[in-house]
Amino acid sequence: MQFIGVLKKMKTELDQEVQYYLDLPNDFIHLNSLLDKEIGFHFKGFQCLNCKEDKPIFRQGFCYSCFYKSPLAGEWIMKPELSSAHLDKEDRDLAYEKRVQLQPHIVYLANSGHVKVGITRKTQVPTRWIDQGAHEAIPILETPNRYLAGIAEVALKDHISDKTNWRNMLRNNIENEDIFAIQKELKEFIPEKTKQYFIENPEKTEINYPVLNYPTKIKSFNFKKDLSYIGVLKGIKGQYLIFEDNTVFNIRSNSGNVVEINV
Repeated sequence: MQFIGVLKKMKTELDQEVQYYLDLPNDFIHLNSLLDKEIGFHFKGFQCLNCKEDKPIFRQGFCYSCFYKSPLAGEWIMKPELSSAHLDKEDRDLAYEKRVQLQPHIVYLANSGHVKVGITRKTQVPTRWIDQGAHEAIPILETPNRYLAGIAEVALKDHISDKTNWRNMLRNNIENEDIFAIQKELKEFIPEKTKQYFIENPEKTEINYPVLNYPTKIKSFNFKKDLSYIGVLKGIKGQYLIFEDNTVFNIRSNSGNVVEINV
């Protein structure tokens, strides 16, 4: 079978094992069904996820111009504490920023090898945790907007990491940490204006991934280095495909690349 389309973040569905899908213009590929099968990826060109033009991808699936102009790539996305829609202050597109920023956000703890703090829109739970390859996660605050979640995360980052060690995550190297105990320890460091949003008894989400074999020595493939790759799919975790020869392919970081996929 042959498929052609622009790569975008894999769609996911929480089940006994996470179900993964590639959403292409004319096809919808259920990736779990391709485990233990040979898959080939071949670079065909670019398609910016914003303007749709064939321009080299700069970051996050956007061409250079769109990365610096589109509201979908505003700095407040990576730095939520810079959100300003609650002040009626525009960054790039106030209407868009109000839609995204002025909705419930979750500050959470997720364990993808070690426990880290992060934030996401409430509507993105548990998708955000799956994308990070977390095997367990709990919400610790639910705020009414992105700014409040952002300042809470900034305060907590002085006491706990906000980074995922992607290599440990892919190797399934998991530290045995009590996520509920960590939540209680962090409570005193939450800013005063966000304390009212603290969740006293959060429910833990546990996540299992479709992985037959975890890699040992990780080799990373991307289209900036090579134009094609063929391998036997052995697992999917986070936004990574894991292959038999220890090669891993981050679909999300290769967004905006038009590829031919052969199965």
